[in-house]
Amino acid sequence: MEKLSISQLWKNLQQKYSLSDHQIQQFQQYADLLQEWNRKFNITALTSLEDIITLHFDDSLALSKHYDMASLKSIADVGTGGGFPIIPLKIAFPHLQVVLIEVLHKRVTFLEHVASVLSLSDVIMYPYDWKMFVRKTDFQVDMVIARASLRPEELIFMFKPSSLYKDAVLVYWASDSWEVSDKVKPFMTHEVEYEVLSKKRKLVFFKRGTN
Repeated sequence: MEKLSISQLWKNLQQKYSLSDHQIQQFQQYADLLQEWNRKFNITALTSLEDIITLHFDDSLALSKHYDMASLKSIADVGTGGGFPIIPLKIAFPHLQVVLIEVLHKRVTFLEHVASVLSLSDVIMYPYDWKMFVRKTDFQVDMVIARASLRPEELIFMFKPSSLYKDAVLVYWASDSWEVSDKVKPFMTHEVEYEVLSKKRKLVFFKRGTN
């Protein structure tokens, strides 16, 4: 397969997700910040612009092809890291209030800087761990998302009867080889397959009370 130019990759991303010119400019600023900060700190293992556009941005936005994002008001991202998938989703769907759960200080600082430079509103940083988030907070969250962070076996903690997040939808980004375990199977509603750069991936959806 012929390798696409960077300009064509940006064009493809814009067309695939119906992004405005302003949104593409925000994505380009975000990519620049990722590369700049990565020279000083370990923000992301993927550093080439091609990988950032395809394996980070496109992969993050894949959710919008399989869920009505307009129906959501707020999303929490577990283990946000360099901002994936929540920052791309926030750029594409600016109406969302987003909660970024990230414990590493350098990444929190980076994410705060990204939100400032890109003029993203309704971005809440939560610099503590997942279980403390579930136990100690009361944000209005419609969906919880996780990509390359905690496994579903840890994420289903949100479905405990005492949790304020027990009625939210959980979405997990998984590899093509991922298989559901007995522990999480009662909460799984469905999975969808998709491809990014010819790599097969899955989005797995969970909800309380589906067994």
